[in-house]
Amino acid sequence: MANMLYQWLLIACTGMFHPFFVSMTDVNYNNKEKSLEISVRIFTDDFENTIRKNHPETKIDILHPANAQQMNGFVKEYLQQHLQLMVNGRRVTLAYVGYEQQSESIWTYFEVDNIAAVQKISVENTILHDYSDKQINLMHLKVNSNEQSDKLDYPKSSALFVF
Repeated sequence: MANMLYQWLLIACTGMFHPFFVSMTDVNYNNKEKSLEISVRIFTDDFENTIRKNHPETKIDILHPANAQQMNGFVKEYLQQHLQLMVNGRRVTLAYVGYEQQSESIWTYFEVDNIAAVQKISVENTILHDYSDKQINLMHLKVNSNEQSDKLDYPKSSALFVF
């Protein structure tokens, strides 16, 4: 009986270790380089599970990939589909730089070149919406000394930042 109670408690408590689903995206305008520098932080386990759903035929291990080039392709493909920016009314393409691990998260980096000035940025962010309906995507943008943020609670996925 005690063993059954222990197993039930173990199963019931597993959800408490990861009670929320959050990503954070930072977009910084580099005035000197005339570019946007974008970094996206996602919990590694959530991101792996999402990629695994999209590629069930492949063993997914972001931290120790059997094929690093293939894993970079999966990461790039997913984030380019689920994070889209329009700068001054023009859709821009995120150039993938790479990713790295930090604690229990993955930081992924992108750049957008040839941005002379920024008056407004429109964001469509559906990162991990296909994984959890409890997903929260935090957006932080900095253009020169102007900083703005927004919290996109599922199903909200878009925000407009005017500078």
